[in-house]
Amino acid sequence: MPSSAFVTGGTGVVGSDLVRGLVADGWSVAAMVRSPVGERLVTDAGASPVRGDVTNPEGLVDAMWGSEVVFHVAGINEGCPKDRSLMDRVNVEGTRNVVAAAAAAGVATVVYTSSVSAIGEAAGIIGTERTRHSGEHVSAYARSKHMAEEAAFATAADRGVRLVAVNPSSVQGPGRSTGSAELLLRALRSQRPRLFDAVFSVVDIADCTRGHILAATKGRSGDRYILSGHTVSVSGVVELINESTHRRLEPRWVSESVVRSVGIPVSRLAPVFGKGDRICPDLIRTLLHGHRYDNTKSKEQLGLTYTPLTDTIDRTIAWFEAEGYLDS
Repeated sequence: MPSSAFVTGGTGVVGSDLVRGLVADGWSVAAMVRSPVGERLVTDAGASPVRGDVTNPEGLVDAMWGSEVVFHVAGINEGCPKDRSLMDRVNVEGTRNVVAAAAAAGVATVVYTSSVSAIGEAAGIIGTERTRHSGEHVSAYARSKHMAEEAAFATAADRGVRLVAVNPSSVQGPGRSTGSAELLLRALRSQRPRLFDAVFSVVDIADCTRGHILAATKGRSGDRYILSGHTVSVSGVVELINESTHRRLEPRWVSESVVRSVGIPVSRLAPVFGKGDRICPDLIRTLLHGHRYDNTKSKEQLGLTYTPLTDTIDRTIAWFEAEGYLDS
């Protein structure tokens, strides 16, 4: 049973929860940071901060030396990236750097945080770890994560490193207010939000953390594991919100035909009005594509159990309220 870990991306939403989870389980943890604020966050979590950057290989080997497991969580996760070349540099080249450094440092295991976006299933297909990539990318982020996962496995095979990938779906829960969580926030801030009834898969942040740790101890080298608790429609989430909270949402539903004919053209104009970081063609295409994933492998091989969706939604809304995100 490993007891020491090095975490990249330890101040992000997924990484910070992972650091706390590892510390709670008794691991000795060091986490890479890039700022004094990051140092304080990692220290407060009970871990040791280490200055560094995945795009700069110098120092990575020394930082990882003595760790039994490297959790490579760092990456750029943006639905509407301002700089696609930076995203590729961090996600793809950064992953190569981390895996190569882990090999040079004699690390036994690397757990790479990929994404279900890397699977590349065709629209309407339930994605599994064995699904053949369609060859199409719904977004720059999906393309970047697909390339990064390939780089991770190729570098690990070349350097003789035991590497396990985890592919989380949309991570939700306390601590998350950006990305797909922002869509939930927008709905909660308006009694009659305009919504498109997309289908998507989610994983509770606590389950995501547990899946990472189980992958390190039980995952098979060269394999990937989908971490996804539930597949649900937007209308289904609205029903759960209305059933479990004092809020009452009465959405104005936008049809798929309207989203296709109007949404993408309008999203191309968003940067002109200063909203290019919140809406873009990639985001619209992702919603239209929809996502459905099978979590059987993570349950059977890792022994992962998943939080009920109602609990995730309740805890998330409670956190939004506590942090003032729902103040009018």
